[in-house]
Amino acid sequence: MHLKNEKSLSEVNGSVDTTLQSGFWKKLFAFAGPAYLISVGYMDPGNWATDIAGGSKYGYLLLWVLLLSNLIALLLQNLSARLGLVSGLDLAQASRQNYPPVVNFFLWILAEIAIAACDLAEVIGMAIGLNLLFGLPMMIGVVITIFDTFILLVLQRYGMRKMEAFIIALIAIIGIAFIVEMFFVHPDGKQILLNFIPSALNKDSLYIAVGIIGATVMPHNLYLHSSLVQTRKIDRSEKGIKAAIKFNIIDTSIALNLAFFVNAAILIMAAAAFYGRGLYNVSEIQDAYKLLTPLLGSKIAPLLFAIALIAAGQSSTLTGTLSGQIVMEGYLNLRIQPWLRRIITRSLAILPAFFTLWLFGDNKISALLVLSQVVLSLQLGFAIIPLIHFVSDKKIMGKFTIKTYLKIMGWACAIFILVLNIQLVYDSILDWMSNPQVKPFIEFIVIPITVISALVLAYVTVKPFFKKSNTDKRMVFLPAEITFSESAAYKTIAITVDFSASDSIAINNAISQGGNKAHYILIHIVETAGALMMYDEIADKETFSDKLFLKKYADELENKGFHVTPVLGYGNPKISIPEIVNKQQADLLVMGAHGHRALKDIIFGTTVESVRHKIKIPVMIVRV
Repeated sequence: MHLKNEKSLSEVNGSVDTTLQSGFWKKLFAFAGPAYLISVGYMDPGNWATDIAGGSKYGYLLLWVLLLSNLIALLLQNLSARLGLVSGLDLAQASRQNYPPVVNFFLWILAEIAIAACDLAEVIGMAIGLNLLFGLPMMIGVVITIFDTFILLVLQRYGMRKMEAFIIALIAIIGIAFIVEMFFVHPDGKQILLNFIPSALNKDSLYIAVGIIGATVMPHNLYLHSSLVQTRKIDRSEKGIKAAIKFNIIDTSIALNLAFFVNAAILIMAAAAFYGRGLYNVSEIQDAYKLLTPLLGSKIAPLLFAIALIAAGQSSTLTGTLSGQIVMEGYLNLRIQPWLRRIITRSLAILPAFFTLWLFGDNKISALLVLSQVVLSLQLGFAIIPLIHFVSDKKIMGKFTIKTYLKIMGWACAIFILVLNIQLVYDSILDWMSNPQVKPFIEFIVIPITVISALVLAYVTVKPFFKKSNTDKRMVFLPAEITFSESAAYKTIAITVDFSASDSIAINNAISQGGNKAHYILIHIVETAGALMMYDEIADKETFSDKLFLKKYADELENKGFHVTPVLGYGNPKISIPEIVNKQQADLLVMGAHGHRALKDIIFGTTVESVRHKIKIPVMIVRV
């Protein structure tokens, strides 16, 4: 369904109230959470593949790339959190308001590719973990991952805090596993410190380095963070926003440094266990697992390795689901059923894994993992550059526009990543062109796509310098004018509204039943991804707008002599509408039905039938 000016993750938007807490530590605890959900993307199975490949082939050499990637991630995630806190927009929503539809559609496609690449890593990681622990064939493991896609839908029912607790528990499993691993591999402390100093990269190490960057600074995490911070209800004064930014910086710093520790531990383990023993080509996760027992003389190390791998895949799956919802709602202004959205994302990830296993067997699966992380890196510029523009825009950020030194650092990060990516793309195309069999494919498909991508990237880079932000459009939306007629019947009539022209039809039909003697309950449900998780604690721009629009309807009716009570609900309308109707003790419910049939009902969901069976009063269904 197409949305109004919906808030990001409306199901949970503003659902954790930080304004009730006093004292530094209580405030910090209230804000803690979003960054930990972000951090799991920095320790997913894709990271494992690049870290193991880098450690076994180059020893400790790429530790500086890992450190630099983490510093870049810290900067960009903090900018993303700032955008969400100050503007009430996630990165996809801000892009939709500032770029033309054709550009936004292209950016959405790229964002979906990035999410699918990330989800591919989770699918493979989970399948490998099940194979290592239980001996399940990889193909069966891939099929099983279809079912873990619904865990998020279950967790969302228990609220944002419980979902965050589940994720943190998985992170703890990963962290503890690698703390123990370090006691087995006995790394070279001096070499670790020396290799935090940058050194030159050749063509082969550049490919792994770009994969490490793509596995660390993930584009979908920028969309996700700008949305998740809005799950905190904050004091919207200047002082309150400053405090929120400060606490999110602390939260992000702790969470991402923990992720850096895990990534560094994986690379160090590979360097000490494999490179140090002359095993330079241990690029497969399965091989790393099998070699740990004979090399380290312990069965505990590989067992911990497999458990941590499953935990990493499972936790990253949850955040990938939320990211997919955010980019579709943000870029396309479109929401579909969460379970269908999840199946689409997971299907896009399963197909490459399935065909790789079918055509090449298990021995190429880790190569596919590394490739997925390189794909992520290639998408980074399309998320980073708009983000830097938005947080530098006074119309969007007001007094909270980033300082000059942050702009310089942001653009330096963007240029660094783009230079690496351009070099990688150039080298790869030259290599492919040398093969006569694939040369036509490269000339007629790869090169045109590359040129189009470069033009879009140039456009999103240059355009904001020449045109002012359109973000203010968000607040100039006005609901359609409504007209009224009179008659009499029921005493308390509930009416669902969605701020479209169809509201006039629903309200007129309600008034024809109650006249000017009835009490009318105007109901609107905020059903964004944030509201589904945070309910009435959400405090983003969309909730604020919806309150204003609902009050406008109520005022118009009151001015015409009708007794009206506006009620804003949150989350799933199938649950919220019956709760409100029963609480208000309505005699009649009037709802609009948009006439969806078959496929549309599956995609967008049907509210009328579900609500009708949960209440005991008459329901007037108005075709609109």
